[in-house]
Amino acid sequence: MEPRWTATPRATPVILGVPGHRGGGGPFAAAAAAGVVRRLQLQYFCGDAPPAHTQPRWQPSRGPRRTHTCTHAHTLPQGTHPSRACPARFAHPWPGTLTHALFPAALGTLEFDLLYDQASCALHCSILRAKGLKPMDFNGLADPYVKLHLLPGACKANKLKTKTQRNTLNPVWNEDLTYSGITDEDITHKVLRISVCDEDKLSHNEFIGEIRVPLRRLKPSQKKHFNICLERQVPLASPSSMSAALRGISCYLKELEQAEQGPGLLEERGRILLSLSYSSRRRGLLVGIIRCAHLAAMDVNGYSDPYVKTYLRPDVDKKSKHKTCVKKKTLNPEFNQEFFYEMELSTLATKTLEVTVWDYDIGKSNDFIGGVSLGPGARGEARKHWRDCLQQPDTALERWHTLTSELPPAAGALPSA
Repeated sequence: MEPRWTATPRATPVILGVPGHRGGGGPFAAAAAAGVVRRLQLQYFCGDAPPAHTQPRWQPSRGPRRTHTCTHAHTLPQGTHPSRACPARFAHPWPGTLTHALFPAALGTLEFDLLYDQASCALHCSILRAKGLKPMDFNGLADPYVKLHLLPGACKANKLKTKTQRNTLNPVWNEDLTYSGITDEDITHKVLRISVCDEDKLSHNEFIGEIRVPLRRLKPSQKKHFNICLERQVPLASPSSMSAALRGISCYLKELEQAEQGPGLLEERGRILLSLSYSSRRRGLLVGIIRCAHLAAMDVNGYSDPYVKTYLRPDVDKKSKHKTCVKKKTLNPEFNQEFFYEMELSTLATKTLEVTVWDYDIGKSNDFIGGVSLGPGARGEARKHWRDCLQQPDTALERWHTLTSELPPAAGALPSA
């Protein structure tokens, strides 16, 4: 039903949390008094705006209430009511998240393409351009760049970043960023977070806005084009610098983020491409260490010196250890090395293959980067890869696996090269 508008001579918008206005109570009142929330929030009702010549004397009579945040009220001419100068006050639909409900704003739009190449297990992200970005610098411009994370499990290991475009609110990147080792399981469960930030050489880089795209929206080998408005992220300040009113909101948002990523998740440390094949002629397992991608950086130079170790557990005689050569200063090493475990197929069904990636250090213990276990007790793609290897002998099966921060118990005592 269309909202009904009625003329009310004394109707004026309500400014929440500002003394002297109706509706000044609630959680934002104390926050505004403490100087934490400095924006004027205009409370209104849903529906289209009334005609321009009657706008100052109109107010909707029914419909769900919405809140619009006016971030430029301090720039209005003296004597102008904030509600008159903000044309966007009727433009914002009620947001689907608490984050956007608290701090909606015009942050700009981002245009990009996504393509999931199922054959090569790659996610191609083409960052094209942004328009109408929020000014972040004193000159009224910004130095924007785009960074990508995969959720859950966001960390430096899976962060990709474009170049910075200087002094512009309408940057054009036309850059292709690629995630390797993306599986069908990732497409089903993961979300791509695309953040636009302003680079500041003299202080910390500033967040402008973000977009989150569930990868399940993508179809294999079909490029999907996006042109979406950026959303605002609520900055979670330290509890000591926040009012009591906003401290509860901050805690709630942190719990919401943790719930979104799921319970008990391990930090992702990169991907590894493994090949498994049981040779009936040689009566043993061939393990191929092909390459790694997006490894976590363990050295101060932002890189690692990675190598890979494999064990077949249980290993009573402690003779199942194999290791690759060390690749210097890289987060995307290529090994192309193969190891052989002589064993009957029936015995192999009770074993677990442990694969760990390490950072080689001279003069001190090597750093654990990440690991994965394949066997009957594994989960997801790791268990499926092991099962398919046993069921399809004499067939080389290549699969990508996620390296996590969980150190296998037996590997903890084996940090040396």
